[in-house]
Amino acid sequence: MSVSSQDLSWIMGGGAMVVALLLVFAFGGDHEGAFVRRLSRVTGHVLRRASQQDRPQNAMRRTTDSDIAVVDRLVKMLPNPDRLRQRLARTGHEWPLGEYLLVNLLVGGVFFLLLYFFGVAKLVCVLVGAMLGVGVPHMVTGMLGNQRVKKFLTSFPEAIDTMCRGLRSGLPATESISAVAREIPGPIGIEFNRISDGVRLGRSLEDAMWEVAYRINAPEFRFLIIAMAIQKETGGNLAETLGNLSDLIRRRRQLKQKVKAMSSEAIASAGIIGSLPFIMFLLLWFVSREYITSMFESRKGEYMLGGAIFWLSLGWAIMLKMINFEL
Repeated sequence: MSVSSQDLSWIMGGGAMVVALLLVFAFGGDHEGAFVRRLSRVTGHVLRRASQQDRPQNAMRRTTDSDIAVVDRLVKMLPNPDRLRQRLARTGHEWPLGEYLLVNLLVGGVFFLLLYFFGVAKLVCVLVGAMLGVGVPHMVTGMLGNQRVKKFLTSFPEAIDTMCRGLRSGLPATESISAVAREIPGPIGIEFNRISDGVRLGRSLEDAMWEVAYRINAPEFRFLIIAMAIQKETGGNLAETLGNLSDLIRRRRQLKQKVKAMSSEAIASAGIIGSLPFIMFLLLWFVSREYITSMFESRKGEYMLGGAIFWLSLGWAIMLKMINFEL
């Protein structure tokens, strides 16, 4: 049985969509494992026990992610669904993973129909729709999560100072955390209030803090948990330990700002180089429209346009990865 070129394009496009989804969901190194291995050299069994607790209980008890059976089965087929759940929890919104996948399919379908409406080849429509359907929601959730964590870390040293004042005045650690939840608004107050509520419901302080660490996913907050766990094991002045930690976090933030200032030139270069193809496209569109429209009217031109968008996106990702320093 012979296969037509149109059927072959659809088969290749469907396979490319599946591969793109799997690559995006599985992309990225094991940063969490590397972080745990580095800190385990210092904290030993304390961190090994904490790494087992670094997952919220409701995520472990989760049996279904969607009321739609097909979507729920699709979630179970993902290579690492817990990483996606953590990314969604980082935004501060209770978004089920099933709804997130439905948004991926909806966004990809919208871009596919838009490109198909303008007469783009079906293979290019499938590839670009798959990339944008996965990439746009991924980028939006990443931006929301980063904004919330940035706002959290901005007030985090002040929260530690509030805990230090409570400990020096004779309050226990749980009451000091409750004071932070009452006095500091925003993500700090919400997350510390969750810790306080968890302790009131009978959970240990360390378990409640690791549950928040799962949502926040910030090294600075983990430093606080590790410092309190070590102090619990070895004893000592917790207020002095937290005071030193607050100073360390402030110095770390200053170093991040210094790195950001030094890498601003590379960021500007990436923005200029990445925008040049689009600027040239607009110029050619107004100067010689017949010349540039040949890219859309021929099959080879459409394939070249799709390949150019893919390689340009890959170049952006590589340049952003090179200037993203881990401190």
